[in-house]
Amino acid sequence: MDLQIEALKARIAALKSEHRDLDEAIAHLSVEVPADHLHLQRLKKRKLALKDLVAKLETKLLPDIIA
Repeated sequence: MDLQIEALKARIAALKSEHRDLDEAIAHLSVEVPADHLHLQRLKKRKLALKDLVAKLETKLLPDIIA
């Protein structure tokens, strides 16, 4: 079980790193003239998907609490 938790934490860390990289790429592309709006849109969509996936995986790390 502990090995699964560590693997999950490593996956979350990798996804967060990719999310930061996308954030930097989006910022860089946003200042370019002319901006490639289609590419920017795809990067933003991927970034949002990563954010959602990280949130979903982080909930798996929380202990189950019966309310």
